Amino acid sequence: MNTNISGDFSEIDTLSINTIRTLSIDCIQKANSGHPGLPLGAAPMAYVLWQRHLKHAPSEPRWPNRDRFILSAGHGSMLLYSLLHLSGYPLSMDELKNFRQKDSLTPGHPEYDLTAGVEATTGPLGQGSANAIGMAIAEKYMSSYFNRPGFDLIDHYTYALVSDGDLMEGISAEAASIAGHLGLGKLIYLYDSNDVTLDGPADLAFTENIAKRYESYDWQVLVVQKGDTDLSSIDEALKIAKIERAKPTLIIVKTTIGFGSPNKQGKSSSHGSPLGVDEVKLTKNALKWNFQEDFYIPNEVKENFLLQQKNGEVLVSEWQTLFGQYSKQHPELAKAWNSIRAGILPDDLFKNLTNFVEGEQSATRESSGKILNEIAKKFPLLIGGDADLSCSTNTYLKDAGAFSKANAKGRNIHYGVREHAMGAIANGIAYHKGLRTFTATFFCFSDYMKPAIRLASMNHLPVIFIFTHDSIGLGEDGPTHQPIEHLMALRNIPNLNVIRPADPKEVIEAWKIALNSQTTPTALVLSRQKLPHYAHSKLKQTGSAENGGYVISDCETQFPKIILIATGSEVSLAFQAKETLEKDGIPTRIVSMPSFEIFSAQDQNYKDSVLIPSIHQRISIEAGSTLGWERFVGDKGKVIGIDRFGLSCPAPRAYEELGLPVNHIVQTAKSLL
Repeated sequence: MNTNISGDFSEIDTLSINTIRTLSIDCIQKANSGHPGLPLGAAPMAYVLWQRHLKHAPSEPRWPNRDRFILSAGHGSMLLYSLLHLSGYPLSMDELKNFRQKDSLTPGHPEYDLTAGVEATTGPLGQGSANAIGMAIAEKYMSSYFNRPGFDLIDHYTYALVSDGDLMEGISAEAASIAGHLGLGKLIYLYDSNDVTLDGPADLAFTENIAKRYESYDWQVLVVQKGDTDLSSIDEALKIAKIERAKPTLIIVKTTIGFGSPNKQGKSSSHGSPLGVDEVKLTKNALKWNFQEDFYIPNEVKENFLLQQKNGEVLVSEWQTLFGQYSKQHPELAKAWNSIRAGILPDDLFKNLTNFVEGEQSATRESSGKILNEIAKKFPLLIGGDADLSCSTNTYLKDAGAFSKANAKGRNIHYGVREHAMGAIANGIAYHKGLRTFTATFFCFSDYMKPAIRLASMNHLPVIFIFTHDSIGLGEDGPTHQPIEHLMALRNIPNLNVIRPADPKEVIEAWKIALNSQTTPTALVLSRQKLPHYAHSKLKQTGSAENGGYVISDCETQFPKIILIATGSEVSLAFQAKETLEKDGIPTRIVSMPSFEIFSAQDQNYKDSVLIPSIHQRISIEAGSTLGWERFVGDKGKVIGIDRFGLSCPAPRAYEELGLPVNHIVQTAKSLL
C-alpha cells in the first residue's frame, strides 16, 4: 500500500490526514457503530478542501459569507465531526467520544442546528446534493440583490461531498439537471468514487458512465485518479473548478473505501460496521501511525489546523468592516439585510390584502395567487417556483422574471417536472438563510416530495409548500390526481403546519401564519374548484383561521345541538347542511378547521369554546381519509370522508358517488339525535 503524499504537500499534511482517519475510526470503534470506510477513503480530499479552499470561520459558524460544505454522504459523519473538532469549532473531544450516543452533538448522521458547522441534515442519500443546489441558488440571487460595486457582501462557493449512493438516487439526477441548466458555476461536488456500496461492489447495480451523464447535464467534469494520495491533483482540480463560473463542477475522486485497513480496504465490510479492535491497530500500523494513545492529536497537527482558524477570524473581521461601510453608503439595503437575517417582515406586508380577493366565489388557488403576488411586490426577498404548473397553481410572480443562467435577479424558479428535487432545493435555500421561499405543485404529487417535506419539518425550515387541486373536486382527471390519504399523511409529520383554507379570508390568514413562522414549514392546501366567500363579519363566530379551528357560523339564538366540523371546500357542504337542519329545528354550529396542528396547540379553554365538551353530537366532513378525525368528533360522533380512491367524472358527481352529498350529512346528523 502506497501512503506517500505527492506534490507540494508535506509530512504535516500526511500527519493531519491520518489524524482525521485515526480519530474517526477510534470514535466509531468506541461507539461500536458507524461507517469507517468513507472517513478513511475521503479524508485526503476533505483535508485539501478545508485547508486550502474552504472559506470558513470556526469562531463564527454562521458568518453569512462563508463557503458551505455539505456532507451529502451523511453516513460518513465522523469525517465531518473530526474536521470540525480539529478546525476549532465548538465540538469537544468528549462529544467525539460520545459519537452516536443519546444527547450528544455527534449523532449518527449530521443534524442541522445541533452541531455548529453542520450546514444541512443529511443521511437520506441525495438530499444533501440537492440542498447544495438550493444554497447555490440563494447565493446567486442574494449576491445580485445585495452586492454593489466595491461591496461583495455575498460571494462564496457551495461544496458537497457526494457518494455512489447519492448519485444513484433519482433526486440527484433531477437536481443536477436543473443545476446545469441554471449554470450554477459556484457549485462544486467532490464525488467519493470508491466503487463499493453496502451490499458489495457498486457494479452490482451501478455501471453507468457518471462523467458523461454529468457532462450531458452541462457540468464541468474533472477526474482525480489517485484520490488516496495525490493531494496536488485534488488541489488543482478544486482550483480549476473555482475558475469555471458558467457551469457547476463534478470532481470525480477515485478513492479506496476503508483505505489503510489491511483486511477491509476496498471491501463493503468497511462501509457500515466498525473495523474491530484488532483491525484498528493494524490500520494504524499501515498508516505509520506511531502513537499508542487512542483519540490522539499531535501538537503539530493542532497548530496546522489553528492557522485556518486564525484565517477565518481575519475574514470575518474584514467582512464586518466592509458591512459597516456598506451600511453607510447603502442604508436601505443594509436595513433589508438585517431584517431578513432577524426574520423581520416588511411592516405593511399584509395590509389591504382583502382588496385582491373580492367577489362571490373563487377557488382558493386563485385567492392565494392574488395574495402571493401582492405580498411579493412588498417582499423582494421572497422567491419560489413550481413543478411546471404555475399556470394551474397560480404561483407565478408577475413582473419578477425567471431565475436563469442569464438572470440572477429573477424570482420565479422553473423547477420543471422535478418535484422531489424542488422540495430539497427549497430546503437548501432555507438552510442558506437570507431568503424566504415557496414551492408549488398538485397535492397528489406531495408523495414525490415527502422526504424533503419531512426534513424541512425536522430541521425547522420555514419553507412554504403550496399544493393545489386538493381533492376529488378536481373532477375529471380522476383517481390518479385526486388526493385521498394525502392530508392525513402530511398531518402526521411533526412540526408541519398543514392549512386547508375554505375561502379568501382564511387564505389570507394562512399566508400570515406561513410567513410569520420562523421555525415551522407550512403546507398550503388549495382548491381547484370555486368556493363561496363567507361573509365573516355577518356571521356569529368565535376565533379565526389563525387559531387553526374556529366557529365560522353559530346558532343565532339557541345552544347548538350538533357541531359540523369541516375543512376547505367541504365547509360549503356544512353550510348547506346547516340550512336544512335549522329549517327542521336543529340548532347547528359549523366549525372550520383549516389546521389540525394549530388548533391543537391552542389552550384548552379556547378549544372547549369551539368544540363544546358537553356536545357529543359532532360530525367531521372532509373529502379525504377519515383516519385521525376521531380526536375531534369523539367516540360518539361520526366521520364523513373518503376511504377509497376517487373517480373520473365531473366534481359534483364525484362528491355524490363518494359519499359526500348534503342529504347524507343531514341524515347522519339526525341519526345522532
